[in-house]
Amino acid sequence: MTMHRREFGRAILGAAGGAVFLPLSLGRNANTPPGPVGFETVQVPMVNASRLTGNLESISVFGRSTGGADRVAYSQADRDARSWTMDLMRAAGLEPEIDVAGNILGHRPGTETGLPPLMFGSHIDSVPSGGDYDGPLGTLAAIETVQRLVEEGVTTRHPLEVVVFANEEGGKIGSRAMIGAVRAAELDLESASGRTIGEGIRFIGGNPERLEDARRVPGTIAAFVELHVEQGEVLESEGVPIGIVEGIVGIRRWEVVVEGVANHAGTTPMPGRQDALVGAAHFVQVVNRIARETPGRQVATVGRIRAEPGAPNVIPGRVVLSLEIRDLEMDKIESVFRQIANRSETIGQETGTTFQLNEFYLSEAAPTQERIRSTIESVAGELNLPSVRMPSGAGHDAQSIAHLAPVGMIFIPSVGGVSHSPAEFSRPEDVVGGANVLLRTVLELDRMEWG
Repeated sequence: MTMHRREFGRAILGAAGGAVFLPLSLGRNANTPPGPVGFETVQVPMVNASRLTGNLESISVFGRSTGGADRVAYSQADRDARSWTMDLMRAAGLEPEIDVAGNILGHRPGTETGLPPLMFGSHIDSVPSGGDYDGPLGTLAAIETVQRLVEEGVTTRHPLEVVVFANEEGGKIGSRAMIGAVRAAELDLESASGRTIGEGIRFIGGNPERLEDARRVPGTIAAFVELHVEQGEVLESEGVPIGIVEGIVGIRRWEVVVEGVANHAGTTPMPGRQDALVGAAHFVQVVNRIARETPGRQVATVGRIRAEPGAPNVIPGRVVLSLEIRDLEMDKIESVFRQIANRSETIGQETGTTFQLNEFYLSEAAPTQERIRSTIESVAGELNLPSVRMPSGAGHDAQSIAHLAPVGMIFIPSVGGVSHSPAEFSRPEDVVGGANVLLRTVLELDRMEWG
């Protein structure tokens, strides 16, 4: 990572990381609503590249260990980083506060009364032994966006609301609280910090007893946009610096129980066996084959398997494994599942076993809004940054906010497709390019009418 950090200090877009502007055409006509104050008289600012990359470097110190970033939600490192981030917000011209779910919300007023805020941001908590970009990129680029507007005296029509969602990595707790989706039982679950979620919310300044107060209703947010690292290798492999997210995939998970007959491994002839693990092995192959051969971009995974009784000299009589299917279309997930379920019945007949598929997890797909996609696409083009539309295979806080407002997401490349790892890295020019797309997108969304 030493080389990467040197690159971060050198490979900066713009002269010495100072104030940079991009002349963009902002034509008006009779149907165009009034733009931000000064929008027609000044060039659109670009982000301060050295400040943004320096802030990414600074936040990485919180929870830094030899195994990467250990800034799990509700840990001391998380709380310290949140305090630092709130100071950064104040310096940028935002007024931060912590809601009852532990989300940090930084506010800047707009020029027109009665308009709901444009929300943008991400999270700063990490997985254990995680990386420096997943979450902090979107958070710090959002703060930088506001700071540049303040520095250049550009005030938007809509209020701006920069959000740092609490505990994204541990179940999107902060964003789900905004839609009333956090169940009371979840508050007693232990988080990666060792604290329960309820204890953790209180530890970072929230109030789990008043969680309902964090809930918002549709219409209270004009639109939401999130900048994030891709966490995959599509953009890098295609040499494209900007990904325009079409939607966040839906996820369904099942516990699959295969029942056979446990028996002596030495005395039971092969033709008479009802080996649950053999049935499970065929099942794993079927899942892979159906997901590969079905047209589309769906993925299906068996990520966990346990054979019982688990002794070398006993034929497995019972196997429990997981099945997960993801796609942008919930109907496609159901179609793939039905194919797998039907094939499992055949496997059971062939191996003398039975299959039970019990669903235990559902996360609905969240499409982004076409108007926001088109805006990001247009902005990237004006910045001479090629873009491609793509799905997000990972979950994000935008998935929750899609229940409240139109959402959009901007991806930048992850080197090697690596994420949730100390090796996670995005090139400085991609970091700065993505932040400039975010800044320009926010200004364009501010010109639009929402409701």
